[in-house]
Amino acid sequence: EEPFFVLATQNPIEQEGTYPLPEAQKDRFIFHVRVDYPSREQEREMLPLCIDQGIGAIPWSPLARVRLTRSWTEETSRSQNDEFGSSLYTDDDRPIVDALIDVAGQRGVAPAQVALAWVLSKPGIDSPIVGATKAQHLADAVAAIDLRLDFSEIEALEKNYKPHGVAGYR
Repeated sequence: EEPFFVLATQNPIEQEGTYPLPEAQKDRFIFHVRVDYPSREQEREMLPLCIDQGIGAIPWSPLARVRLTRSWTEETSRSQNDEFGSSLYTDDDRPIVDALIDVAGQRGVAPAQVALAWVLSKPGIDSPIVGATKAQHLADAVAAIDLRLDFSEIEALEKNYKPHGVAGYR
């Protein structure tokens, strides 16, 4: 099945009074996209569209609202009180977090570094929004820039992915 953006660009709809975006302005647009390790739905259509149209992609919540910074069972005040976050992630995502913890342990780095390195490995990503509230959060984000995951690590991280329904858009 072709992603929607491929079909749309193959059969553009021209309407009277609309004009194509000038080439010089394409790089001035930025799209906030949800691309985090447990939830990859926008990766299929939105990132290829952004690449095709020269639009910057800045993922929000690349650490899945701190789910990707610690084991699945470790509770925080945010995980206990984040009603919106609890609607985004379910126990089906636990194997994903477990794989992330394993890769981070094998590498001897923080899980956040592996999660951010995974996001940065995706074509079309310009810079994730990290929301650092502590110096260590910023240090992990910077360290992720130089962390290159190999094919087997990416495969281990992605093998337990299950598609999610649309969430968070009300």
